[in-house]
Amino acid sequence: MKRAPRIIVFTDLDGTLLDHDSYSYAPARPVLERMRREGIALILASSKTATEMSGLRADLGFADCPAIVENGAGLLPAGQVRPGDTATHRRLRAALDTLPAVMRAQFSGFSDWTVEQLAALTGLSPHAALRARARDFSEPGLFTGDDTERARFLSALEKAGVHAQSGGRFLTLSLGKVSKADQMAGIAAQYPLPRITVALGDAPNDTAMLETADYGIVIPNPAHAPLPMLRNEAAGRIRRARLPGPAGWAASLSALIDELHQSTDQEV
Repeated sequence: MKRAPRIIVFTDLDGTLLDHDSYSYAPARPVLERMRREGIALILASSKTATEMSGLRADLGFADCPAIVENGAGLLPAGQVRPGDTATHRRLRAALDTLPAVMRAQFSGFSDWTVEQLAALTGLSPHAALRARARDFSEPGLFTGDDTERARFLSALEKAGVHAQSGGRFLTLSLGKVSKADQMAGIAAQYPLPRITVALGDAPNDTAMLETADYGIVIPNPAHAPLPMLRNEAAGRIRRARLPGPAGWAASLSALIDELHQSTDQEV
């Protein structure tokens, strides 16, 4: 008998699995429980730090799965709390500080803010904000200049070897061009064939992940403009959830899992 493919789900967090404002994933709990019962892997993929994601990953019940941290700039292996590499972040901050002073002053990152300031800007508790500042690979922040100044800033970053990605809330900087999608193939290869990859996200920094997966689900986020039409969307490989946040995540992913099971049953 033909073996059913293993389903591997890669998901963004803020604005996708987590509510944009409350950070709750309550509406997704029934689907998460179903995934655990059926042995569906859940790979968290976020701009969050390893320190933030290790606790959340355990709360969700998927501590046995690796996670993509800091927008793809690093990986958190299964069962670990933090990779323990801060040298990359120090090099990134040093490259950022080589920019002209006027330009540098227009960008404020997590490391520039106090825990209290970061908590106020994100809505996180002070304890959660402290975890968010524990950077290993990247630096999220806000750019305060206009569009022309932003273009100059991004060009200067590129010359300094720094890559920028726009997320649902912050501009995230990293050394070299890295993305969540860059980590997908290596993680998927850890699971035996046959396998099907599914990706869910809401922001521009999720685009490559959505387009790389076998199936992608775009989660609407009223906090920012919708994503444009994506590659493979017209062919049905990428679909759009009707509801935002974890409610849309749960409904659309559950429906796709049902479809994949039905397709496998028919093939068998």
